[in-house]
Amino acid sequence: MPVYMWKGRTSSGLSANGELAAESETEVIAHLRARKIIPTSVRPKSKQISIPFLSGRISTKELAVFTRQFATMINSGLPLMQCLDIQSQQVESSSFKKVLWEVMEDVEGGSTLAEALRKHKSIFSDLYVNMVAAGESGGALDVVLGRLSTYLEKSAALARKIKGAMIYPSLIIGISILAIIVLLVFVIPVFATMFENFGGQLPLPTRIVLGLSTLVKKYLIFAVLGFVAAVFAIRYIRKSSNGKSVIDGLVLKLPIVGDLVRKQAIARFSRTLSTLLSSGVPILDALEITSKTSGNKIIEDSILSARVSISEGETIAEPLKQVGAFPPMVTQMIAIGEAAGNLDEMLNKVADFYDSEVDAAVENLTSAMEPIIIVVLGVFVGGMMVAMYLPIFKFVTLIRGD
Repeated sequence: MPVYMWKGRTSSGLSANGELAAESETEVIAHLRARKIIPTSVRPKSKQISIPFLSGRISTKELAVFTRQFATMINSGLPLMQCLDIQSQQVESSSFKKVLWEVMEDVEGGSTLAEALRKHKSIFSDLYVNMVAAGESGGALDVVLGRLSTYLEKSAALARKIKGAMIYPSLIIGISILAIIVLLVFVIPVFATMFENFGGQLPLPTRIVLGLSTLVKKYLIFAVLGFVAAVFAIRYIRKSSNGKSVIDGLVLKLPIVGDLVRKQAIARFSRTLSTLLSSGVPILDALEITSKTSGNKIIEDSILSARVSISEGETIAEPLKQVGAFPPMVTQMIAIGEAAGNLDEMLNKVADFYDSEVDAAVENLTSAMEPIIIVVLGVFVGGMMVAMYLPIFKFVTLIRGD
């Protein structure tokens, strides 16, 4: 559907402008007049080049800002359509604008807000849609949107901390690998040419480094292609249910990373389930949605197994304890929350605790990685340099002996 840019004046004489997706200029003019806006200019918007795999993506931070502003406007008593209209004019992403226009059209056509949002799963998850549906049915849409924005803000903050903490080690590792490749491909061969005139047998460390240099020069392109192929193969395998279970299970068994992934999954599980329950979503629906947001297939299967037991009349804590994916502290706090009737608050405390645990784990991992990387790089590069200078020392010693 083409997009038109329009300018006009409101019934009070104020200037207004914006963009609208419509079949024709006539439809745009009719839509503006229905909103009591007198159009003065309507023209098609020029097409922009977009990258296919990036178009349509909205960051968690953008969605959190939108939800917070949406909640504020609803709480102020503004009509739903006016809130959507204002939001569609101020969001920066063109793809998000288009989605909001389509949502407005669906709502105008008689759909509920949740039904309109459900058509755009690339932006609005099942968690988001179900919470909006609960808010609409309970007459507390502003409250639910406020909780949802808080959830999104905390999720974005946690992801930002993890990414920010891993940038420096990743950068150091990348530069280190590049430096070693440059040494092996360009520097070591210069020494190899010089050693050809020495005669005699070279020291073992020197022969090892020269052999490694030859291997890297000969098979570097194949190693790069193999690495890329392995990345794509893992991504392809993870698309299948069995493959995802195997890979996620292996990740959880890794010495340090596995513990970090488990803590992050538990924090996300607790926060999501708490937000859904406090918004009035039924427990079985909440568990099904929560399982999909865990980020790990093993944790997801554990939650779904617990959901089956809960549907048969058991408590929440007991099935989660039996599946073994959750630490005893988590299941005990859930049991206390169930008994006291404040499960959502207890889950929120669990989420806060594990958020801080993830922060501490990431910080400790970063602090431990820095000296390890420096030591490994120093030993590797220093070892290569020493190996290259050993024949020179040997040659100088022979000359002095003569």
